[in-house]
Amino acid sequence: MDSRAGRGRTSEPEPEPDRDHSGPLTSADEHLIHEAEKIAVALGRMFPGLCEVVLHDLRDPHNAVRAIENNLSGRQVGDSATELGLARIADPEYPSVIQNYPNRFPDGRPVKSTSIGIKNEAGQYIAALCLNLDVSVLSPVTLALSNLVATDTDHGAQPLESLRDRNARELRQAVETWSAERAATPRSLSREDKRALVRQLQRDGYFDSRDAAQTIAGLLGVSRATVYNYSK
Repeated sequence: MDSRAGRGRTSEPEPEPDRDHSGPLTSADEHLIHEAEKIAVALGRMFPGLCEVVLHDLRDPHNAVRAIENNLSGRQVGDSATELGLARIADPEYPSVIQNYPNRFPDGRPVKSTSIGIKNEAGQYIAALCLNLDVSVLSPVTLALSNLVATDTDHGAQPLESLRDRNARELRQAVETWSAERAATPRSLSREDKRALVRQLQRDGYFDSRDAAQTIAGLLGVSRATVYNYSK
């Protein structure tokens, strides 16, 4: 036997066994999963104590958990695939993204989950990136914020006041618009229309501005005293 040939055979590495659903490993698949692992680690560390991020290697469903960052479910690297992972292995047409679905950790804590399937160039699912948000941590905060921004329903949706100063330009525009809707100029309005206009301006908060009565009087062609009488 050729000793050189013998040495060549013994120096060759043993081939890796085929995985369960996609055949032999390829360097492209492994590179893709390795890059996804970086994303899993980064996402988990961005939301410590709040969002668990798990990368599943679907090429080996019995040893699927490739990485788990910010572990909230108690699983370990090497654990088997979940039902979603098995479904993707069985059906390449299974939805690639399932987001914001309700879930639970083993201890009963409510979870909002998102699962992202990762396909290789051949269109086979080789991995899945899963995010599990611990809703129980946020629920008290959500309740506190809801109470903080809540308003009394007795007042309805219409604001009771305007929290800004009404300047002379806005006042003039309001008077002219009100008059134009009645096909008139401010000075040509009837006495009753002028009275109605003044009362509307008062309700809208224009009388809170300095010299508002004098400005209205000039626009309507009446005295300041008349404006105050109209407002009663």
